[in-house]
Amino acid sequence: MRESRPVCARPGAERSAMTELSLCMIVKNEEEVLDRCLSSIADLMDEIIIVDTGSTDRTKEIARRYTPKIYDFTWTGNFADARNYSFSKASAQYIYCADADEVLDAENHAKFRLLKKGLLPEIDIVQMYYCNQLSYNTIYNYDKEYRPKLYKRLRTFTWVNPIHETVQIQPVIYDSDIEIGHFPTSSHASRDIQAFEKMYTDGLRIPASLHTLYAKELLIAGQYSELMHAIPVFTDTLQDNTRSLDEWMEACCVLTRAYREKNDIPSFFKYAMKAVTFEGDGCAEVCYEIGCYYLSVSDPQEASIWLSAALSAPCILQLEVHKRAESALQKCQGKLSE
Repeated sequence: MRESRPVCARPGAERSAMTELSLCMIVKNEEEVLDRCLSSIADLMDEIIIVDTGSTDRTKEIARRYTPKIYDFTWTGNFADARNYSFSKASAQYIYCADADEVLDAENHAKFRLLKKGLLPEIDIVQMYYCNQLSYNTIYNYDKEYRPKLYKRLRTFTWVNPIHETVQIQPVIYDSDIEIGHFPTSSHASRDIQAFEKMYTDGLRIPASLHTLYAKELLIAGQYSELMHAIPVFTDTLQDNTRSLDEWMEACCVLTRAYREKNDIPSFFKYAMKAVTFEGDGCAEVCYEIGCYYLSVSDPQEASIWLSAALSAPCILQLEVHKRAESALQKCQGKLSE
């Protein structure tokens, strides 16, 4: 349930005290960015919880400038385990969850302070814009999106409806206008891909949301060995009738790339053509892979057909594929004019 009413108290009806906030972070070897993050948000927090999963640099030394509440946590290969541990240490009304490569600028710091001053108690979750910098090696294909960032620590249940009353189960979510800057200094792709691989080898089903992120990671930053390891994962997706059409298309995108890299041409065309049967409007990623294949075998005329198709087809995973297709098409045109 999303809150449609103002989230803050009206002027003249100001709350007597600011909402108390616990900052919860999990970190490992973040000496390059941790001070930048904490200096931008520390004064908004009533409590700062830092959970370290094995730093070997100055991360904990930097964290001690801001809080004595630093806890060691043995890494399990599961980010949720570490997050849950950090949340278990919080004591304030609400928990703000941050990563070390985030920054809150002055304008959004002021917005956050207003939120803290007037947050209504019925709000369970506050979403904020997560603003990605595509030039900083992030996998995300958007400039910004809403993400839940602030959570009520202890949630109470309320009865609703004047008749046939029932307990309000869905959280009350407020979409704020606060923007959190995400400025990673390096790619986390290999780390994330290893986590996806571990889920599969442990026999866990990769949920749809993570299936999409895994496919994006592979197409944008996946190395050859990572693409090879992904082949059985996404082959299983296509054999699973409980998976959605979107997940099948994601699998075709990954498998088409993987088999092109492997130079297994029969399998490459098998999954490229399968994608055509799934998606009536075409798929930019698959068209791009076919175009790249024809470029690699010195057939720029055929390559230009598929690269042109990639420019007009919708993207399934990778918005940058249109730029890549345009660049490759220019190469084709250069070869055709020779």
